[in-house]
Amino acid sequence: MPSIHLKTEIPGPRSQKLNELRHEHVSPGPFHTTPVIASHAEGSVVTDVDGNSFLDFSSGIGVTNLGHRDPAVMQAVAEQAEKFVHTSINVVAYEGYIRLAERLNALLPKAAPCKTFLANSGAEAVENAIKFARVKTGRQAVIAFEHGYHGRTYMAMALTAKAHPYKSGFAPFPAEVYRAPYPDFYRWPGVQGDPGSCPQASECPLERCFCREVFNSFAEIARGQIGEQNVAAVIIEPVAGEGGFVPAPAPFLNMLRQWCDEHGVVLIFDEVQTGFGRTGSLLACHQLDVTPDLVVMAKGLANGLPLSAVTGRAEVIDAVGLGGVGGTYCGNPLACAASHAVLDRFEDPAVLAHACRIGEILRHRLEAFAKRFRCIGQTRGLGPMRAIELVTDQGTKQPDKAAAQAVVQYAYEHGLILMACGTHGNVLRFLVPLTMNDEDLNEGLAVVENALASLE
Repeated sequence: MPSIHLKTEIPGPRSQKLNELRHEHVSPGPFHTTPVIASHAEGSVVTDVDGNSFLDFSSGIGVTNLGHRDPAVMQAVAEQAEKFVHTSINVVAYEGYIRLAERLNALLPKAAPCKTFLANSGAEAVENAIKFARVKTGRQAVIAFEHGYHGRTYMAMALTAKAHPYKSGFAPFPAEVYRAPYPDFYRWPGVQGDPGSCPQASECPLERCFCREVFNSFAEIARGQIGEQNVAAVIIEPVAGEGGFVPAPAPFLNMLRQWCDEHGVVLIFDEVQTGFGRTGSLLACHQLDVTPDLVVMAKGLANGLPLSAVTGRAEVIDAVGLGGVGGTYCGNPLACAASHAVLDRFEDPAVLAHACRIGEILRHRLEAFAKRFRCIGQTRGLGPMRAIELVTDQGTKQPDKAAAQAVVQYAYEHGLILMACGTHGNVLRFLVPLTMNDEDLNEGLAVVENALASLE
């Protein structure tokens, strides 16, 4: 039985009225991907105030990985709400926070002993990760990457690569932030081979090793523009999220790990969007077999409640003294309860197995789309975190932002919530709930297929 049910044009009359009120009373700053106004949601379906039901391929930007209103999460939040909703960890501690830190520390066994700091948002966690790294090393410089997105607070904006709309008009930004090229195989000039199977550079048979070339560019920036002895941290997304769902090859990440070890630099993985099953493993670093010094988590960490974390080597976390980090709402009890329920769910191997199966279905279907539609330049991703890049010409690879916007609009007008991303705004990203059944997945992909056909 189809899950998409449209009773009105999109947006419907009640949604139109509420959108008028939104324009009148709400800051125009938050982006409007769709004109849909939600009434309620369950699993993979969002129902609007006009009674239209949409399949959700966005998961609230990769947050509700276990689906909307996961029963275990809802029960945990309700039970905690019956006890207390706030004391502030700075004033009266509570077991939920402490036990959650213990569980998150266990996610990085190769970095043990570990400690955790909880915050509210991904950007806030990124800011604090930089604090930990700077205090630990006594250095200031931070190297981030092209395509990188780390949030909208000031240090996070400085680390973020894309200027518009995230940074326009907000300068000046914090100093001592430098940028290196991200390993984007599709847009790196003149390389050969498959970055997914690239061996360590010393063994690489290719005339031009992609991973080695990108790493050499990074190393030259560190040496020539900064000086290795001045670098406090390197921060990278294992899969560039807002930058276009570009996976970083494991050999490249291993080169970064070795370089950071050699020069006493803190390696930070921003796993805000890649965490909690999004790539088919609990953290992307697990399947890439590269251990950072600090990992930043949020989004799927609490399946919809505001919670983030910085977890990593205790000697780095302990570098900041009493009162150096914190916040009134950091590690809210309701959010901690939700996160415990999320971790409980992932203890069942079937959850990640299903996520990986979704990833394979998406990969095969998107590759089939690429063979059919000339507007697709590349399909890519890691596990169920997948995307297609739209171009005006497959030879020139000219980004086609207008096509991506047209597909997103066609999708919501036909009952599918879908989002674009990418440095050029031309990438369609698939952030389906990791609990989605085959029928819903195929129904949503049929809408995407029809949307792409409408461009031909």
